[in-house]
Amino acid sequence: MATTADFRNGMVFLLEGDLYSIVEFLHVKPGKGGAFVRSKLKNVKTGAVVERTFRAGERIEEVRLERRPMVYLYNAADEYYFMDNETYDQFPISDELIKDSIPFLKENTEVEVLMHGDAIIGVEIPLFVNLRVVDTTPGFKGDTVTAGSKPAQLETGATIQVPMFLEPGDVVKVDTRTGTYIERV
Repeated sequence: MATTADFRNGMVFLLEGDLYSIVEFLHVKPGKGGAFVRSKLKNVKTGAVVERTFRAGERIEEVRLERRPMVYLYNAADEYYFMDNETYDQFPISDELIKDSIPFLKENTEVEVLMHGDAIIGVEIPLFVNLRVVDTTPGFKGDTVTAGSKPAQLETGATIQVPMFLEPGDVVKVDTRTGTYIERV
């Protein structure tokens, strides 16, 4: 058992029968009355974000998630298939569970699958991925890094803003958390 004093971002615990992950929290000690913790929690299964206030020192049941390295293989309809690196077992994962990662998911990408018991509850892709630009408007002589940006379609189907000098065939580094261009590789 843990208490609200043990809160940290990313911590997963059981609340009212569901698993929740802490997005952010703030310990508050008002001048009058008892201290409390104001938090923003994300339901691990549904992705819904809720705000909840706990009394200081309130007990919660922390849950340890297993992280298993896997490789993304392919998708069929609304399921994405991953292979365990150790056992070579394949697991289908619903597109609803990984919808935020899909635009940057490329075949043979190594990921970490979060599991609670035998249930898969999430997939963490690398923070940065290198993807090839497949379509963008042509650049012109004199275009520089600071001249603005243009949309570019990547090999995974995602569209991001890139500098004017990039052309189809270039490989770019993308931040998967924000979907932004970092640099040309």
